[in-house]
Amino acid sequence: MKPTVLYYAKCTTCQKALKWLEERGIAYEGRPIKEENPTADELRDWYEKSGLPLKRFFNTSGLLYKEMSLKDKLPGMSEEEQLALLATDGMLVKRPLLVSEKGVHPGFKESAWESLL
Repeated sequence: MKPTVLYYAKCTTCQKALKWLEERGIAYEGRPIKEENPTADELRDWYEKSGLPLKRFFNTSGLLYKEMSLKDKLPGMSEEEQLALLATDGMLVKRPLLVSEKGVHPGFKESAWESLL
């Protein structure tokens, strides 16, 4: 099964990650995160597979995150509330998001991606 990469076309980190995959000849399924926002169920599954804190799935440097003052709100929210919030808008989700059979990793870090591909 090909890994899936959720990305935002205007994001330079996403562009770098996709180029990195292509340079290595790694086939992947691309999914535009703004147009095809992940569901709460998908996010829950990926979060559990990643072994990372749920906060790592939030795009903390994004405008929407800042506009919604999520830095102050997230600590008081349950995991289910956070997952439901993430599912409302792909721009809240950290990207690129790699989903492979071996695991899940939000953001682009070569060493992490190499271990999952």
